[in-house]
Amino acid sequence: MKKNGFQTRRLAVAGLIAAIYAAATLFLPIPQYMGVQFRAAEALTVLPFLFPEAIPGLAVGCFLANLLGSPIMLDWIFGTLATLLAALWSRRMPNVYWAALPPVLCNTVIVGAEIAWFTVQDGGAFWPAFGLNALTVGLGEAAACYLLGVPLARTLERKAFLRKENLETR
Repeated sequence: MKKNGFQTRRLAVAGLIAAIYAAATLFLPIPQYMGVQFRAAEALTVLPFLFPEAIPGLAVGCFLANLLGSPIMLDWIFGTLATLLAALWSRRMPNVYWAALPPVLCNTVIVGAEIAWFTVQDGGAFWPAFGLNALTVGLGEAAACYLLGVPLARTLERKAFLRKENLETR
């Protein structure tokens, strides 16, 4: 019975994270400074460091947000892939500061390439477009992860009932 309760809690947390990510992506304004987008929802990409259930939660939330917010199928696939890979990688990091790095790197490379390909398709213009898009995506992701995500994770980490070791032993 206790095992079933644990699974129910994990599923509920994953669903909550998915809902918050999707809602924040779809409904919060996305300020843009010189081509750099700041998406507040990306702060949640640090959560796999604390909660393994954040991995499917972020992937589902990202897929739903992209499905409902973007008509571009590439975004549904590659945006979700970037989020899933980053979440799996963040889970294995030794501390929260390192856990913020995989979302930055995955989105820089994958989403930067996706936008560049969508913009110029192929040919010689791809690499300059990729460089510019990787830079702008990476800067926005770094700002969201380090300015919002790390403080969020540090705050959650200090709550005794949410500490990583307490969650894994329940």
